[in-house]
Amino acid sequence: MADISVIQAQLKDDLDELSSAEEFLDHFGIRFDPKVVQVYRLHILQRFHDYLHKSTPLDNVDMFAHYGSWLEQAYLDFVDSSAQEQKALRVFKTPEPGFVSADDFA
Repeated sequence: MADISVIQAQLKDDLDELSSAEEFLDHFGIRFDPKVVQVYRLHILQRFHDYLHKSTPLDNVDMFAHYGSWLEQAYLDFVDSSAQEQKALRVFKTPEPGFVSADDFA
């Protein structure tokens, strides 16, 4: 059995070579609708990053499966939803500016 750190290093190297959402999804063998990815590619990748940042893989976990499951979840988040509902990007997370009266500055 290969050393886990070697496997993790190889996975990192493989991921460093990927540049598009479609390449990531293909790499992990995730079936996807190109129309969904075309619209939400940045949102999917940001959500994938957020999931990985918040998750703590267990020791000896299959990192390929771990990453793949989070990428699939990120994709599925946008299949029947919108960017505004999911709020994956910072532009959707900031509260809308409220009304400020001129009297507030007096």
